[in-house]
Amino acid sequence: MPRGARATALTAAVLTATALFAAPATAARVTGEVRVDQVGYAIGETKHAYLLGTAATPGAAFTVVDERGRTVHRGTVGASRGGWNARYTAVHQVDLTPVRRPGTYRVVFDGATSPAFRIAPAGRLFSPLARANNEFFQAQRDGADVVPGRLNRKPAHLADRAASVYEPPVFGGEFGDEIMEPLKPTGATVDVEGGWFDAGDFVKFTSNSAYSLAEMGWVLRERYDRALAGELRFGLKWLDKMWDAGSGTLYAQVGIGTGSEKFGFLGDHDVWRLPETDDALQVKPGDPKYYVKHRPVFPAGPAGAPISPNLAGRVAAAFALGAQVEPDRRLARHYLAEAASVFARAKTTDVGELVTAFPHSYYPEDSWLDDLELGATQLALAARELGDPRAGDWARQATHWAQQYIASSTRDTLNLYDTSALAHTDLAELVREGLPGAKLGYRDLVGDLRRQLDQGVTAASRSPFGTAVDVTQFDAATKSFGFAATAQLYRRLTGDGRYDAFGTQQRNFTLGTNAWGISLVVGAGTRYPLCPHHQAANLSGNPDGGQRILYGAVINGPNGASNFEGLTPPADSVPCTKPLDQFDSTQSRFFDDLSSWPSSEPAIDFTSTALLAFALESR
Repeated sequence: MPRGARATALTAAVLTATALFAAPATAARVTGEVRVDQVGYAIGETKHAYLLGTAATPGAAFTVVDERGRTVHRGTVGASRGGWNARYTAVHQVDLTPVRRPGTYRVVFDGATSPAFRIAPAGRLFSPLARANNEFFQAQRDGADVVPGRLNRKPAHLADRAASVYEPPVFGGEFGDEIMEPLKPTGATVDVEGGWFDAGDFVKFTSNSAYSLAEMGWVLRERYDRALAGELRFGLKWLDKMWDAGSGTLYAQVGIGTGSEKFGFLGDHDVWRLPETDDALQVKPGDPKYYVKHRPVFPAGPAGAPISPNLAGRVAAAFALGAQVEPDRRLARHYLAEAASVFARAKTTDVGELVTAFPHSYYPEDSWLDDLELGATQLALAARELGDPRAGDWARQATHWAQQYIASSTRDTLNLYDTSALAHTDLAELVREGLPGAKLGYRDLVGDLRRQLDQGVTAASRSPFGTAVDVTQFDAATKSFGFAATAQLYRRLTGDGRYDAFGTQQRNFTLGTNAWGISLVVGAGTRYPLCPHHQAANLSGNPDGGQRILYGAVINGPNGASNFEGLTPPADSVPCTKPLDQFDSTQSRFFDDLSSWPSSEPAIDFTSTALLAFALESR
């Protein structure tokens, strides 16, 4: 079709759509925006949208119309749930629950119309999103075995096949991320090629990868998917390199994000480039970019020493879940052996500061009892699957760590820093089957799942959008998906649907029922992040301008307004910004901009928790 004819056809289509979704006359005209779950709502679930208005309009009438403009439901809104910012002073909840027939719809007020959304069986809505999440992991691949995909990825960091090991770096300074001493090589080399980039940069972390692998393994155990099985095996292959059972050494990190002007070297975060360009560097020791190509590997601790328990637990869980789903029994038994060996070295006394990343301030975790519970639980299940007699002992260890976790003051909800929801769900089923010598009961575990969900319900009651997360803090998207997944896990375990509507509401938030009307999953819905803080997406050469779509990635989401002060686009980046500042509040902001790592940077742990939530929704 010629360009002019295409434009004429597009104009006609827009005019037709406007006529179909024209607002009926109502007594109360509204000025504002309608926020919906842009992916859609499952047929039988509670369905809420929100009117973000410039003034409170209780009793304002709305209709739900289908693709042909026919009214399928009428309703009115109640009182405002609160204001949002100086412009949008009222938020009204819109109940769409009575609409159950599959189809595509819009919510229409006199003065405001929503984006289109679908009503369909849950599997049709959310299974494609789980597959999209898996595509993001393929985009994050490092090493030789990459998937070109939408970003036209190429092999990268092949020097990792013979990477030098360094002592853990010494950090200090106001924020704990300033390198205080030169890096000190140990003289050892190790093959750590492969694995996934953690986020928008190219550093690889054992902790975050193991967390993502555990969630991927959990999903795969529930429902086989060939692409996910391939990605799980890819990730476990790299994790297997990071654990040297013979010497008792767990490597925690490949690459260093922070450079040092004082010691004359650049870190990963100091250079904006495509990953494959690192291989072409001609550098020798002492060159500023030496550690960009020849990336240092840092162990979690000395060879043979006890291992930080958070790492020991979640690495064991990842291997053990791999053992449960791997069809090759020889490889499955190898995974079980790796899981058992790393778990046995967990440091459980005088733990001190946990090892997560270097510097620790990148991922300041302080919870580890949950990781040991998860590791022991998955070891028990893997042992039972493979006929290993140690299953009962690991299950009893799991109840011990669960009891310690429940009695502790360091408890959270499902996210990178707390894996207890996954652990409790599987352990509760083991305990319910009967476990002699168990240190706690089924009700204790279910009770702590309720504690997590009740915490979210209480927080959501104070939010005009029914949001459980604090949108002035990091991790809004992943914690919302954590709540959604936990609600599904609770129902799966107990048959009790009391948290179903709450869980749905948290998923809705991530897919559009937020102040900005943006989906936090790239490629999902009608408005999603267009400028994620991601080097490979930014530089991959989209012929239409802007960035290539980082399909399936989950970003951080809204964050505290103060976190955006002083942000500037990285040197050598392609400019990209799609601001939504009219919807910011004085406390919280969402900035769809390349420089906006506090809100627009994706991460593998964000995305694996979304994968878990979507997979559970699809069941």
